[in-house]
Amino acid sequence: MGRRARDRRRQQQQQQRPERGGEDQAVRAGAGRGGERQGRRADCGGVFQGWAGGYPEIVKENELFERYYRELGIVPDGEWGAFMAALREPLPATLRITGYRSHAKEILHCLKEKYFRELQDLEVDGQKVEMPQSLSWYPEELAWHTNLSRKILRKSPQLEKFHQFLVSETECGNISRQEAVSMIPPLLLNVNPHHKILDMCAAPGSKTAQLIEMLHADMNVPFPKGFVIANDVDNKRCYLLVHQAKRLNSPCIMVVNHDASSIPNLQIDVDGRKEVLFYDRILCDVPCSGDGTMRKNIDVWKKWTTQNSLQLHGLQLRIATRGVEQLAEGGRMVYSTCSLNPIENEAVIASLLEKSQGALELADVSSELPGLKRMPGITKWKVMLKDGQWFEEWKDVPSNRQTQIRPTMFPVKDEEKLKALNLERCLRILPHHQNTGGFFVAVLIKKSPMPWNKRQPKKLPQRTGDTEVTAANSDNGSECITEEPTLADNEESKKMQELQNSDTEQSKKEGVCGPPPSKKMKLFGFKEDPFVFLPEDDPLFLPIQKFYALDPSFPKMNLLTRTQEGKKRQLYMVSKELRNVLLNNSEKMKVINTGIKVWSRNSDGEQFGCAFRLAQEGIYTLYPFIHARVINVCIEDVKILLTQENPFLSKFSSETQKKVKDMAMGSIVLKYDPDPEKPDDLQCPIVLCGWQGKTSLRAFVPKNERLHYLRMMGVEVFKAKRKEEESESKTEEEVQQRLAQTEEGMDVEDKEHDLVTKMEAEIGEESSHSPVESSTMEVENKIEDFDQSSKNANSHVSQESKDTDTSNVKD
Repeated sequence: MGRRARDRRRQQQQQQRPERGGEDQAVRAGAGRGGERQGRRADCGGVFQGWAGGYPEIVKENELFERYYRELGIVPDGEWGAFMAALREPLPATLRITGYRSHAKEILHCLKEKYFRELQDLEVDGQKVEMPQSLSWYPEELAWHTNLSRKILRKSPQLEKFHQFLVSETECGNISRQEAVSMIPPLLLNVNPHHKILDMCAAPGSKTAQLIEMLHADMNVPFPKGFVIANDVDNKRCYLLVHQAKRLNSPCIMVVNHDASSIPNLQIDVDGRKEVLFYDRILCDVPCSGDGTMRKNIDVWKKWTTQNSLQLHGLQLRIATRGVEQLAEGGRMVYSTCSLNPIENEAVIASLLEKSQGALELADVSSELPGLKRMPGITKWKVMLKDGQWFEEWKDVPSNRQTQIRPTMFPVKDEEKLKALNLERCLRILPHHQNTGGFFVAVLIKKSPMPWNKRQPKKLPQRTGDTEVTAANSDNGSECITEEPTLADNEESKKMQELQNSDTEQSKKEGVCGPPPSKKMKLFGFKEDPFVFLPEDDPLFLPIQKFYALDPSFPKMNLLTRTQEGKKRQLYMVSKELRNVLLNNSEKMKVINTGIKVWSRNSDGEQFGCAFRLAQEGIYTLYPFIHARVINVCIEDVKILLTQENPFLSKFSSETQKKVKDMAMGSIVLKYDPDPEKPDDLQCPIVLCGWQGKTSLRAFVPKNERLHYLRMMGVEVFKAKRKEEESESKTEEEVQQRLAQTEEGMDVEDKEHDLVTKMEAEIGEESSHSPVESSTMEVENKIEDFDQSSKNANSHVSQESKDTDTSNVKD
């Protein structure tokens, strides 16, 4: 569009504005998070506003919604007004401090004593800032909620500092931004470190992170006996799940990509024999209509109908059924939704209990999570179509509606059977009781095998030739039907089975766990690299074992790579139990990710005695097994390591200098142990990966993790960051001036050497006063190339450690 056309359009808009004045004002006012977003869109320029006509405010009214839930009576008498008023209010932001790390108490102390204290008497635009409050029912004050919006956070330097703290700690994995009601299901699972856990519909991963934390309740145990298998049907969301899980650096998590309603049975090796894997704990947080999320998902107001629940009921029941099939006897499964609709909640649970014939029971969790306000599950409800037509019993449903409405959607009519189900043991969370979203939770305990599984053999039926095992899931249950092969096919089937078994055994001997061979899998998502375990006699491991003096108990069989050919650039580690799962199920399971990185190949490492340097991501798992190249440092040394890029040895304490004096160059472990006699100092241990050069010592720690440790030690990171930006801009100008003065014939290496030599003194002194964020080492990424002399000037880089990690190739 030309300039004249734009001018004409702008004039037309100005003429039209008086007619739309009231509408535009409403748009700018907005409502909640969605309203703010729409207001910004409407105000982002006259031309855009003229074309779109503005975004009308979403009216938080839905007559069908109110009629439906009033009729069902899910809200106590006299509370309907408060219930609807709460739904129209924006949802407060909630955060959770990760509980499995020893740093959790330090983070909580920092929040309460520093950031929250600064907010006590703070006013923004004449209004007093509301103080964050802890969730009374969450253990150890590790969960908090606040009504502060991003807009308010940016208006005051103190609030901006608090916001920066939250963002940085979230990226580190020390804080998780999670809705309050979403924290309930993992707590009710009662997870112990030895439990085998399945999260059936795991993405985006906040609940999965809670489960991982519970496994690592004892930080002195690097490899808990339990594990978490986190599944999601959406391949893209699986990678979001990986991102969430990776922040917690656990060797006990595996992310898989399957339809939860037909997730395959897995096998494990138990004393040389194959057994079906049954899970001790299962989290079944199923897809739902989401009408409990109206406070944050404002579109639900406009789109809500009962049809959503009717369409999801069958899927929810199939997923729950598949979950209890894979649950171990005595195990616990938590079924949850963020919906208030009994069709998705009590109807699913009642149907599941009925067809279990006593194999399942609802657990009474009324005494768990004291402080959590909850309503009991309901026992009577009706089914309504989107046109407002009600049905009380299945027999009343006309034949043309029986595809939309199923018998399992109705409550049990027999009073004795209904009483035996104990549906009142379900938990309903209403928004107005504790300023949360709406939620439903049911805790199931498996007392005996499911009736349709009792006749099955313990071993999994296998597919041999024309032998197929199919699961026919219906509303009344799941039946396994086995078709036997004909006699003529037996000989051919045996040959095929022997061939398959030989291939499988060969791959297990080689320790290769590749993706499923099915061609259909290639249609869904990305092709994953294989998981290749290191052979027992792999020559790659011997130099590593010798260089770091690894303990004889180190589980080297749990080391794996993601490549079968070429150089192994990264070494990952999983727990013994997950290794068992991987080796025995590679043909039937699509694994997206597992393991944590413990070593990375270093281009110059071989000349120092070991080709692999330690990775910060897995150092807390690896550290207990390392007996060499460990240096204990004081808190002042830690501050120098985290605030300077490559400090000279002379800057460290005399004790540290003595320890590194006779130590060979290469990767090292830097450990800080708190002193109980100095309570004002940091009271949690710190383990860092480092690199020792001829004259310097540096830490290989990601930026956000550096900032985390500095905050815990009382270093003012926020102010230091601003100073650093100013010093960096100055440095850049000086570098450009010096580059302009260099001779044109000088090659790149000479330029780099000249710049570093001229500026190392002043940069070295300057960097001792402020944290360096822009040049910190990201463990996941390649260390920045040193061809660009302007970047080199920002950090003193000694020749011996310049190329400590030049690999950026993903395995």
